[in-house]
Amino acid sequence: MSFVSGQDVCNGLENLPVFYEGKVSQDDLPLFQYSAENVPGPGCEIDPNEVTLLGCDCHSQSCQQGSCSCLQAHGQAYDGQGRLKDHREDETEYSRPVFECNVLCGCSEACSNRVVQRGLSLRLGVFPAHGKGWGVRALEPMPRGTFVCEYAGEVIGTEEARRRQRAQKPGDMNYIIAVTEHAGGGKLGETIVDPVAVGNVGRFLNHSCRPNLFMVPVRVHSLAPRLALFAGRDIAPQEELTFDYSGGYNNPRGKEPRPPQGDRRTDGEEAPERKPCHCGAQDCGLFLPLDLSVISNA
Repeated sequence: MSFVSGQDVCNGLENLPVFYEGKVSQDDLPLFQYSAENVPGPGCEIDPNEVTLLGCDCHSQSCQQGSCSCLQAHGQAYDGQGRLKDHREDETEYSRPVFECNVLCGCSEACSNRVVQRGLSLRLGVFPAHGKGWGVRALEPMPRGTFVCEYAGEVIGTEEARRRQRAQKPGDMNYIIAVTEHAGGGKLGETIVDPVAVGNVGRFLNHSCRPNLFMVPVRVHSLAPRLALFAGRDIAPQEELTFDYSGGYNNPRGKEPRPPQGDRRTDGEEAPERKPCHCGAQDCGLFLPLDLSVISNA
């Protein structure tokens, strides 16, 4: 039997290798195609690879708030060290829209408004997480607000997401993440990503009711956002990296655990059985989040 400890999960497609850790056999590896960025899938309405956003006319090393059209239009999301500005540990989400300079901009690749598009810059490891399948851990310190990785995969439409979820067997893992954005009290749009067949290292991240990462939609070249994961607090080496599959950062205190069954879909049928959560948080909700809106009829 051959073992794969030390094999690069990313197949050389990232800035840094991400190695499988521990004594893992070749037969135990997941079958998927690695992609560092989103790819269009069935029902995708906005091609994530199509350049649709305007660029700035800056020709400096790094854009400045007073002269850059990108920063004037969308604000300055990052500080001078590539970290998200003004995020507090007690916030459940980052509400500002984030737009980076893009391929049409005149600024350099070193511009401080280019962070997510540069890809991995921190060392990560993928390891067998007992009871949870696989997991990802930090191999170096990660200060609060630092970009860690994307949750990348196929961008699919709602109907395709429903078809895929309804086709899942009870023991299958659900990787589909649906992110809904709101602006001015109304729904701005929804992005659904499924990395089960095509995805990046983000597919190995586990859920936690007390996560250390939070997800932010970040737009670079296209109107289709990238689902970027940032450190919600200072993270130490060897910590497992997790995010809340339901979209929150901190579970509200006093939240009652949800029952494993009994949720109703909007079409009146019984919802699928909830999968247990093994995050180990003191206020764990006991069951993994389940997005009923994806599997319900429109």
